[in-house]
Amino acid sequence: MNDKILTLGTTAILTAGVISSAHAQAGHDAQWPDRPINWIVGYAAGGTTDIVARIVAKKTAEKLGQTIVVLNRPGANSNIGAVAAKREKPNGYTFYVGSAANTINHTFYKDAGYDITSDFAAVSLFGIVPNLLVVNPKLGIKSVKEYIDYAKANPGKLTCGSSGTGSTIHMSCELFQIETDTDILHVPFNGSGPAMTALLGGQVDSIFDNMPTVKPNVDAGKLLALGVTTENKWPSTPDIPTLNESGVPGFAVQTWFGLFAPTGTAEPIIDKMNQAVNQSLADKETQETLINRGVGMPPSPNTPKAFSDVVKSDVEKWARVVKTSGIMAKE
Repeated sequence: MNDKILTLGTTAILTAGVISSAHAQAGHDAQWPDRPINWIVGYAAGGTTDIVARIVAKKTAEKLGQTIVVLNRPGANSNIGAVAAKREKPNGYTFYVGSAANTINHTFYKDAGYDITSDFAAVSLFGIVPNLLVVNPKLGIKSVKEYIDYAKANPGKLTCGSSGTGSTIHMSCELFQIETDTDILHVPFNGSGPAMTALLGGQVDSIFDNMPTVKPNVDAGKLLALGVTTENKWPSTPDIPTLNESGVPGFAVQTWFGLFAPTGTAEPIIDKMNQAVNQSLADKETQETLINRGVGMPPSPNTPKAFSDVVKSDVEKWARVVKTSGIMAKE
């Protein structure tokens, strides 16, 4: 009889402990954030991902009432930063600022050290940046159709520069070749800057680069834009046709930037951060700053689920491109 009483008593204590722990966690989530938050960026300061992160972080911090510290952990095409964020406790004080590059890395690297779909929970999309297919005017090509015709008539002769093997710029060119059945020579550079210098100098013929990088040279007449890679025309460049309407049906590539939390982060925290980011993106000053940088606002509703769907869709699309092209990172 005493043993039964002891067992029941122990069970009651354990149950009370579990309830108490659950209440403590709920209370912690409700009080979040009560100290500074880190956003890890997998690129060096000054790059597009870093710039977008800092613009959004400024107003988001105000909405949360806590400092957001942007930490740069560059290397391995953003993988080093992602792994660093993955290893942190999922307590709501470390987040990862990712981009479309992470969905390419999922297949491009045999072992990137993380899985963007299972090691992280999507929180919120920050914005979208289109790529532009641009050529050196001296090439004499003035439309996407002429670009395709030239590539087919001269296999391996037409060159396409990029900021590096495995980048969204490079993989856009690979996807274009798959969709158009063309053979275009990829020429990688160590960053968009050197690639742009080579394009302006005529060392390469073309590039699929981010709009913020190439638009100034297009506006100055130094480069000719053949098409934008988004499904629909880009609001700030309505005169530039899409590749989709220029002979490459269904072609759609856009670089996005967004916030992730390590898997295991409490859902109330993710929801609260999502709301704060969306309030930041709704701020007129934040919007103007991003748009002036060539960044488009994310579609509404900008929920964690909607962002997660974008990530999963991109992982599948780029896996097909990587496997079809046969290009993977060297071990």
